[in-house]
Amino acid sequence: MPEIRIDPLPSSAELNALFSAAWGSPHNRDFTPILSRSLAHIGAYQDERLVGFVNIAWDGGIHAFILDTSVHPVMRRQGIATRLVREATRVARERGASWLHVDFESHLTGLYRGCGFRPTEAGLIKLV
Repeated sequence: MPEIRIDPLPSSAELNALFSAAWGSPHNRDFTPILSRSLAHIGAYQDERLVGFVNIAWDGGIHAFILDTSVHPVMRRQGIATRLVREATRVARERGASWLHVDFESHLTGLYRGCGFRPTEAGLIKLV
C-alpha cells in the first residue's frame, strides 16, 4: 500500500511524469509557484515513486478546492484516490477551511460521494 505524505514537495519532473501518465497527454509545467500558494498537497508514494497526488488550492480564507486528483494508471482501483481525497479533507479542515469544493466528471461521482461530497449547482466558463 502506498505511503501518503502531506506537503511532500515533489519535483516538477515527478509531477509532469505522473500527470502525463494519468491524463494521457504530455505535461511540461513548473509546479513550484502553484504548490507554494496551495493550502496543502498530498502525495502517494510507492517505493519512493510518486504514484498519486492531490492539490488543495484555497482562497486564503474559508474555501478550499481539490484540484489535480491523479493516480498512475497501473496503480488505480486500489483505493489510492479515496485515501488522497480523504486525507486532503482532513488537512483542509485542520488548516482552517470551512468549505471544501471539488469539480469532477460524472464518471467520478462514486469516488467523491464516497468521500462525503454532495452535489451542488455551480457555473463554469472556459476561458481558453
